[in-house]
Amino acid sequence: MKNFSISEVMDSFGVNKFTWSIFFFLGLAMVFDGYDYMIVSYTMPQISAEWGLSAVEKGSLSSWSLFGLIIGGAISGIVSDKIGRKRTLVYAIAIYSLLNIPIFFAPSFGFYALFRVLAGLGLGACIPVVTTIFSESTPTNRRALFITFGMAWMIVGWVLAGLVATYLVPRVGWRWCYLVGGFPFIYSIFLHFKMKESVYWLANKGRKEDAVKRLQEIEKVATGKVTHWDPNALVVPPKSKVVGPKALFSKTYRLTTAGVWITYFCGCFTVYGINAWLPSLMLEKGLQLSSAYGLSIAQNAAAVIANCSTGFVAEVIGRRKNLIGSYGLGIVAILIMAFVGSSFWAILAANIFLGFAINYSITAVQPLMAEGYPTDIRNTGVSWCQAFGRLGGALAPIVAGIIIGLNLGYSSAFLFYIVPLIFGLLAAFLLIRNETKGKSIDQIQEENVLKAGS
Repeated sequence: MKNFSISEVMDSFGVNKFTWSIFFFLGLAMVFDGYDYMIVSYTMPQISAEWGLSAVEKGSLSSWSLFGLIIGGAISGIVSDKIGRKRTLVYAIAIYSLLNIPIFFAPSFGFYALFRVLAGLGLGACIPVVTTIFSESTPTNRRALFITFGMAWMIVGWVLAGLVATYLVPRVGWRWCYLVGGFPFIYSIFLHFKMKESVYWLANKGRKEDAVKRLQEIEKVATGKVTHWDPNALVVPPKSKVVGPKALFSKTYRLTTAGVWITYFCGCFTVYGINAWLPSLMLEKGLQLSSAYGLSIAQNAAAVIANCSTGFVAEVIGRRKNLIGSYGLGIVAILIMAFVGSSFWAILAANIFLGFAINYSITAVQPLMAEGYPTDIRNTGVSWCQAFGRLGGALAPIVAGIIIGLNLGYSSAFLFYIVPLIFGLLAAFLLIRNETKGKSIDQIQEENVLKAGS
């Protein structure tokens, strides 16, 4: 039998039943992840009122889980590259869901903050490993589409959080929203039995027989047939000489690392800062609670469309051009939102456009995270980038609380976010140099390893 690579086989299947099964498996995980984060924004006014929090403390409510997320992300990337994608994902979902339950009984702000940090450890592991699995489970010509489309599931979770909060908070209070957040533990058990390990990870670990067996399982789902490949004929690209976090800062990857880290940091700072304070800002603008929640839900619904569309555009014009244009679009959206009039319909339209623009930009960088690194450090690269980005997300609500506390007005609260978007635009233009459109996972690995050896 002639030699073959995983990418050749996976690409020959095209988009198939296996691709869509992974899409929905990972999608539900992201829905629960999105709910867990966004429920804080919808319960922020009630928590703040119950415990008499200051503006800075109120802003920090959205930050505690992100601090845990930073730690969890940094650790999970290394863990996933060692023990596998599936196990890391299952453990991550179990951790953040179980640690939400004690918040139902939270007696104080400190208790709440502690368990949000602990739950964040699981959240930090979930998002990057989902991105990595998408990149390793989809055909080359649809990889960016599925990575970004997959992130739309998280926004569905944001919308779900708004719907749950709208129903529960006025009736039974904010605590029940966190008890609902414990349900994903059941899903982690389901994934433990139903999901399989990444074929790229198996091959990279030298487990060629297991990799071929996994390929045959995928082929059976995709085509209904099974080819008896010889494991000895499987061609696996050479491994990186340097692995782990230090590889991210080596000569081969340092420019890629700087580019995706800075752009993602700026995107997270903008998205998480606005999402955390939007309901409160709308209440201050004179809207009723249901209307403020409704605007947040509408903005997040627009974010779903953004996440779905950015992958299509990236496959057509390339990852780099798509990323640069997205940050310019975000700047325009901020300007519109800052100077929108008092009409509810004008505010609604501005919110929808803002939700689309800023989420388009933060999603546009996702394919570059996974495609910039080879298999043996891919999830380390993705998770460390996301951890650094989430640092921006963690700081943003606090910094925004300080800005709002200065009483500079509604417009200033939004114009403030032009600064990180400008930095993101410059980083995308100056630091993102390589274009990965059309390159297979195996090709990317081979090119990077050869570059490192030159």
